Amino acid sequence: MVSHRSGLVGVALLSVASIASVALTPGCKRPGEHGAAEPLKVAAASDLAFAFPDVGAAFEKATGTPVTFSFGSTGLLARQIAEGAPFDVFAAANVSFADDVVKQGACFADSKALYGRGRIALWSRKGAPLPASLDELRDAKYRKIAIANPEHAPYGTAAKQALIKAGVWDAIQDRVVYGENIQQTLQFAQSGNAEVALVALALALVTEGGYSAVDPALHDPLDQALVVCKGAGGKSLHEPAARQFTAFVNSDAGRVIMKRHGFLLPGESFAQAR
Repeated sequence: MVSHRSGLVGVALLSVASIASVALTPGCKRPGEHGAAEPLKVAAASDLAFAFPDVGAAFEKATGTPVTFSFGSTGLLARQIAEGAPFDVFAAANVSFADDVVKQGACFADSKALYGRGRIALWSRKGAPLPASLDELRDAKYRKIAIANPEHAPYGTAAKQALIKAGVWDAIQDRVVYGENIQQTLQFAQSGNAEVALVALALALVTEGGYSAVDPALHDPLDQALVVCKGAGGKSLHEPAARQFTAFVNSDAGRVIMKRHGFLLPGESFAQAR
């Protein structure tokens, strides 16, 4: 593991030219000639809570279409979408959930696009002890260890897999507390209700405290995907703009933001965004 002691990552500024290079046009229906565009509604995994507002602002600047976000557990969001929740785009922390909503007829199969491969990290608040490895969690000073609920949160599934593969799960499972999503899991450690949390590296990078990245070989790949939703009644009112948004995330301008927040595709590196 590589240990770090401060959260905020240097901000790589987007140039006007890099945004303008994405040939996008406003796609949402406008109420009037001078009225504002209707916002896209995006359901997104909690690990995107810092990255996607930046992406949304850049997308609005490029297209004139605003974006609103609902962040939460991927599994719970997938269930809402399958039941007809009026979202235009779904960003899943594990591609399997994107595949599920496509199979259920709630989203368009041809719109699926990977946006990154997730990583997990041990995180503790500033001044609190930070384990250098998962094995150190055996120490009784880590009275509570927070992970996201593995029943519906992909990062929780990855955390449990890593703990099992590292051979420490049986020793610590009585001290594990579960967050509803990865943001709540982080909050447990921020508040002191847990000494340490296993969270998304993307959140650890931008949150003051200490973190140690966990070897990704200890868990199944967290391939993450976007998909355009059909919305209530199976008829999307904003499909063209939703497809523009998914394309923007993986455009040159979008990738600068995503890499800055720790979301890398194969062949990408953090150094490219710094």
